[in-house]
Amino acid sequence: MATIEEALEVERLEKDIFRGAIVKTHLQRTFGGQVAGQALVAAVRTVEPQFSVHSLHGYFLRPGNPDAHTVYLVDRIRDGRSFVTRRVTGVQDGKAIFTMSSSFHVGDEGIEHQDTMPAVVGPEELPDSRDQLPERREWMSHWQDWDIRIVPEDKVVRYGRIASQQQVWFRYRGELPDDPVFHVCTLTYMSDMTLIGSANAIHPGVDTQVASLDHALWFLRPFRADEWLLYDQTSPSAGMGRALAQGRIYNREGAMVAAVVQEGLQRLLRTDDPG
Repeated sequence: MATIEEALEVERLEKDIFRGAIVKTHLQRTFGGQVAGQALVAAVRTVEPQFSVHSLHGYFLRPGNPDAHTVYLVDRIRDGRSFVTRRVTGVQDGKAIFTMSSSFHVGDEGIEHQDTMPAVVGPEELPDSRDQLPERREWMSHWQDWDIRIVPEDKVVRYGRIASQQQVWFRYRGELPDDPVFHVCTLTYMSDMTLIGSANAIHPGVDTQVASLDHALWFLRPFRADEWLLYDQTSPSAGMGRALAQGRIYNREGAMVAAVVQEGLQRLLRTDDPG
C-alpha cells in the first residue's frame, strides 16, 4: 500500500494546474480523504508560506476512478493581507468529481477557550488495528500504515441527549516530516475515515450504502499526525437516506486541534424485486 507521502503527492503541470498520484488500492472508488488531501496540497502550493490553512469545505460530486489521475484546477479567489482563499476542482475524464474552498490565515492574537476532552480509554488499552477481528482487518487493509483503534461501544462514556456516538484513536505508524503543513494535509486525508460510521453505532446489523457527500474541516491548534489523536465523533441526525456526523479531534494532552462536520449517504441496501 502507498505511504501517506505517496498518497498526497501532486505534480505541478501549470501555474495553477496539478495532477494527483494514482494510489494502489482494492477500493472500488477513490478514497475521499485522498482526493481532499491532494486538493489541499494543490491549494497550499499557490499560497505564500506565511499563510496557514485554517478551514476547508468540500463536496464529493462523483465517485473517483482509483486507476486514473485526478487533475486539480486551482482558482485564486482572494489574496488579502490577513486571509487568502482558494477554490480547487478535482477533475477526471473532463468531469468534476470534487470541489473545495479553503481559507488561509496569517494568525493573530485573540480570546482563547475550548471544550474539555472527554473521558476515554487510552489507546494502549485497545488492540492494534492489525490485531482486530478478521472482518475489520480486511476493511482496514487499505490503511495499513495507520493504527486506528475504535473504542468498544461498552467503553464509550455516553453524552446526554446525543443520538449516536463513536470514539476512535488514530496515528500514522511512521515518523512524518516536521513540516506542519504536511501534518494538516495528512489529517485532511484521515478525517474522512470512520466519521460517517458514527451514524451506524446505534444501528448494528443494518447494512447501508455509504459514501461521503460533503466535508468541512477546521484546524484549531498545531498537532502531529504521527502521534495519538482522539477522534470524538457524534451523529446528531440521520434520515432521508443521509446522515450527519461531526467530530472533534484532540491530542493526548487534551488540546482540541481540529473539528470536522460531514454529511454522508446512508441508504438502505437495495435488493432485487422478487417479482
